[in-house]
Amino acid sequence: MSVQVVAVAGGVIGGVLFLLLVGICIYILWKKVCVGPPYEELHNVATPTHTDTITADQMMTSSVGHNKDNGNKGVPFILPPKFHGRDWVDLQNGERIQADSEPYIAPGILPRSSFCSMGGAYVLGSINPDLYKYPDDNEETDFPKGNIGRIWFAVEYEHETERLVVSLIKVRNLQLNSDSCNPFVKIHLLPDERRYLQSKAKRKTVNPHFDENFVFQVSSKTVHHRTLRFSIYHVDKIKKHHLLGQVLFPLKNENLTDDGKLVIWRDLEVENMEPPSEYGDIQFSLSYNDYLGRMTVVVLRAKGLPFQVEPGKSRSAFIKVSLMNHNKFIKSKKTAVVCGSPNPVYNETLSFKLEQNELDTASLSLCVFQSSEGDKNHLLGRVVVGPFMYARGRELEHWNEMLNKPKELVKRWHALCIST
Repeated sequence: MSVQVVAVAGGVIGGVLFLLLVGICIYILWKKVCVGPPYEELHNVATPTHTDTITADQMMTSSVGHNKDNGNKGVPFILPPKFHGRDWVDLQNGERIQADSEPYIAPGILPRSSFCSMGGAYVLGSINPDLYKYPDDNEETDFPKGNIGRIWFAVEYEHETERLVVSLIKVRNLQLNSDSCNPFVKIHLLPDERRYLQSKAKRKTVNPHFDENFVFQVSSKTVHHRTLRFSIYHVDKIKKHHLLGQVLFPLKNENLTDDGKLVIWRDLEVENMEPPSEYGDIQFSLSYNDYLGRMTVVVLRAKGLPFQVEPGKSRSAFIKVSLMNHNKFIKSKKTAVVCGSPNPVYNETLSFKLEQNELDTASLSLCVFQSSEGDKNHLLGRVVVGPFMYARGRELEHWNEMLNKPKELVKRWHALCIST
């Protein structure tokens, strides 16, 4: 009985070993047949000819197709041509031998279009000048609707000699017939209205070029209180002067140095030809931003202010802007004092916090004061703008136009009055 058990156990063990051996053999054969090296070394490779180079892409295509058909997953390998020898043959159709120093370009592959231009190709690392041109200056072409002209000038101040040098450069887009337009420019240094400097007149052009320099002698203590006025005139056949537009340029906010000239341009404005009212006029802009809940007032200028000539009172004025709500004072802000002119220029921006639900009950009061010694400033006139509850006429129209044009500055002239 024990002998039979031993025989059965030996047979089982022998069968298992035989199956294991057969499996190992099958694995080795499968590995040799199906799994080959990814690259095959090419022996005895001859130097390719020019014809071989031309048909390299065809060989690659056929190799890929052959591998696909045979189920071989290896990557086809083609040696690039070597340029040490000049044994290329069968040159036809104007073909030339490639020099040793020239880079190799595979057949069928064209250079990238970014290195090419209409005039030829640019080598990698060189600069194409066309790619580094500055954008065109559109200051002479991008004019807003209703533009009546634009002027270019530069200003510098020489502190040692106390000279203000104004460079008049050019004017563009004058609204007049070019065959009859003979423009010239008058330059005033306000508040001096009597003295001015004048450019040469240009004939038959709406885009005159001047390139003229003008010098004003002015003290360094007062130069920042002055304003430049450029007035552009046209001379007709009977030598009569017609104003085409003007520009006011206050110097108080400018950094006047003699280190170099910065070219400035401004759009021309039409002068208000209406005579000043009894108590003078004031020009300002209004804007309301409903998103920020902010009202902006830009105090521009005044004209025809009736200064009182009394001891202790100077010919200088400032403007006080007050925000009211239900006739209740909320906040007020003042402009700087401008001296010596009945037509002061301010160009100051004042802003107030005002919620949208308060627009129907709020109003703005602009008061012009003549500066005096001490705290007794003399009121020259005032104007109130607001809804129907507080204003009528031009003041109401200005307020409504501001509401209809949110985030846009609405500019108007208003006559000052004396309220009891």
